[in-house]
Amino acid sequence: MTRTRSQTGNEPSRREWFSEVIGRTRFVVLIAVIAVLLVAFSLFLQGTLLALTTIYETWRGTFDDGIGSQSGTLAVEFLEVVSTMLKAVVFYIIGVGLYSLFITPLNLTSALGVESLSDLEQKIISVVIVILGVTFLEHFIRWEEPLETLYFAGAFALAGGALVLFQRVHRGRGGDLGQPEAKLRARRELFEHDTEQRHIGEGDVRRAERATEAKVEGQVEAGEGSE
Repeated sequence: MTRTRSQTGNEPSRREWFSEVIGRTRFVVLIAVIAVLLVAFSLFLQGTLLALTTIYETWRGTFDDGIGSQSGTLAVEFLEVVSTMLKAVVFYIIGVGLYSLFITPLNLTSALGVESLSDLEQKIISVVIVILGVTFLEHFIRWEEPLETLYFAGAFALAGGALVLFQRVHRGRGGDLGQPEAKLRARRELFEHDTEQRHIGEGDVRRAERATEAKVEGQVEAGEGSE
């Protein structure tokens, strides 16, 4: 009987130890965070080099052949720079979002409104929709193959429409801590006081509880807590 009690007494501590080990596995996400941020930095660097090269080639062509020689390709070349930078932004948001969600809360993600995986998905989808629009604009300006441009417009409409529908369906299912005052406080701490890490206080928790209860009772709209 004594042996049984001692085994029973040791069981909670073993569970706690195992739970702590499982919880610590969240740091594996650091591998993905580092990899994604390296991709983002690489794309930012490539976009910068592409921008400098495009500016140099554009001005050299302007001085050699006149401004009329750049009328057809100038916008397309700079749109490629914009597209590269937006792709870098997607990877950057994923990297800092995963770090803030799994490792340490950041004022940056709170200021951006990323409080949960659902918020992260919606931010990424928003940037992807912009990338699709920029890519279509490149094809439209070139106007080399009108029929292919029409096909591309149809594909863009289907893909963009599906992403917009996904956003509308999942709107307001993000984090409850994403209150407007919390975002403003995070931006102030980040940009005025250079405080990167975000502290979740008791006031934030109470506001989140009230927002959750209000959503359950139907007193506020689903998207009101995360806008």
